[in-house]
Amino acid sequence: MSVFSSLRKFGKVFSQIDVSETIDALGKLNQTELYQIMKIIKSKGKVYQPPEIDGDYYHLSRFLTPEEREIQLKVREFMNEHVKPIANDCWNKAHFPMELIPKMAELNIAGLTYEGYDSPMGSYLLEGFITMEMARVDTSISTFFGVQSGLAMGSIYFCGSEEQKWKWLPAMQKMEKIGAFGLTEPNVGSAVAGGLETTCKRDGDSWILNGQKKWIGNATFADLTIIWARDLDDNQVKGFIVEKGTKGFKAEKQEDKMALRTVQNALITLTNCEISEENRLQECNSFKDTSKVLKATRAGVAWQAVGCARGAYECALEYSTQRYQFGKPIASFQLVQDLLVQMLTDLTAIQSMAFHLSKLQDEGTMTDQQASLAKVACTKHTREIVGHAREIFGGNGILLEHNIARFVADAEALYTYEGTKEVNSLIVGRDITGISAFV
Repeated sequence: MSVFSSLRKFGKVFSQIDVSETIDALGKLNQTELYQIMKIIKSKGKVYQPPEIDGDYYHLSRFLTPEEREIQLKVREFMNEHVKPIANDCWNKAHFPMELIPKMAELNIAGLTYEGYDSPMGSYLLEGFITMEMARVDTSISTFFGVQSGLAMGSIYFCGSEEQKWKWLPAMQKMEKIGAFGLTEPNVGSAVAGGLETTCKRDGDSWILNGQKKWIGNATFADLTIIWARDLDDNQVKGFIVEKGTKGFKAEKQEDKMALRTVQNALITLTNCEISEENRLQECNSFKDTSKVLKATRAGVAWQAVGCARGAYECALEYSTQRYQFGKPIASFQLVQDLLVQMLTDLTAIQSMAFHLSKLQDEGTMTDQQASLAKVACTKHTREIVGHAREIFGGNGILLEHNIARFVADAEALYTYEGTKEVNSLIVGRDITGISAFV
């Protein structure tokens, strides 16, 4: 079709302008300039249909088995149907939706990687994808699940006796019993390996616990809390299953958090809290045993970061296709596309890193240092990704209704818990140099 044929379609427009001047101007254009005009004319009237949004750009989910993929999609459906509609309200009110626990239990995914004890049995890779699916909608819910399935159940699985495992794990797997994990203290965070202030002392067939724990997720409503304490007799770390209602155990909700507000963190005070020898984790004799739990769950935090980053990226991408400025979607602007690609680049990198870490876990070859490196890298890049996402939203980015503000805030908690960047960096640094820089 000629240029003049195209121009005749716009008779009404040309009736209001000097056609001869327009034709004269067109005659002075070169072939490239005329092509651009034709491109603009042809594009008029076309309805913009953005491509499907998928943060799994390298299609890593294809490495899941069909059965695993089905579970992943069930978790996605659960999060979209039950969590997404209430996530902002719960976060804003610092309220945990207890009514979701039975629905989550129906997914049959707690304790997925443990062998026996009524575990459904699954791969670490599948567990990683499940964690990611939760965090891409609500990092708080993924944290609740990580405490239950990873830290609390993991403490009993790795450090408990057979009797303790059979007593607690099946009920926790069904989420009939909810657990918490009490390691961090008001004065002791990074130094927990050798500086726990919470103490325990044996007294006949019982142990007396004294001290405080801080930032303990789920602890305000948990049926049992794993408490780690330093034995006054041998100075080694011991673990205890402290049941709800135990005399001398007090859990107070921590208020005014700026991140993971839906998670119910507690300040725990233990005052001459008497625990029977039966509830001491029988296979925990030092902090090295505690580290077995942290090693396994640190990889989970890397996947949480991936999920948080993916949720932010997908929100920003969707928003950019719907938000119009200067008569067109901001997704058409070069600077916005550059930001989106930066986000996708980092997201794909950390997703690939977490993916390979889980493969190492499934092979049984993952080291503490590898888990620490993934935790450092994934949480660091997640902070950058959510920052770029917030930038794309402009002023709307600080409004909770757009979700992105929640992702930005929650990324800060991920960056710190389960070992700070500095501590995890020193773990890796010690491995690659052969020199310990810990004080």
